Amino acid sequence: MRAAVILLALLVIGGGAWFVLRDDGMLEQVTAARVEQALLDNRVPPEMAGCMAPRLADRLSINQLRKLERIKPQDGESRVPLSTGEAMARLRRVDDREAVETVVTVAGGCGVEMMIQGL
Repeated sequence: MRAAVILLALLVIGGGAWFVLRDDGMLEQVTAARVEQALLDNRVPPEMAGCMAPRLADRLSINQLRKLERIKPQDGESRVPLSTGEAMARLRRVDDREAVETVVTVAGGCGVEMMIQGL
């Protein structure tokens, strides 16, 4: 009897994990939605945020997405960097070259797509 309960519990946990972690599963959808909201909160136009969010969620780990939060302005900084030096300082805070390169690549790709579509 006890073995059957343990087996049932493992099946439920395994099924739940599959539902959350599978491609297009709940975890990916929540992450893409959170990334999109973070982009919108930082004044990225809605069309661009909608294009970038699923790509970033697909290509970056949760840890890398968290590192990207370091770009947000700190005390005394303007919402948008006012100089190249300030922008570079924020990018250095991320301390993850791959994450920064991915953001730049995704933003460029989405920008080209939007230009082609005439948005």
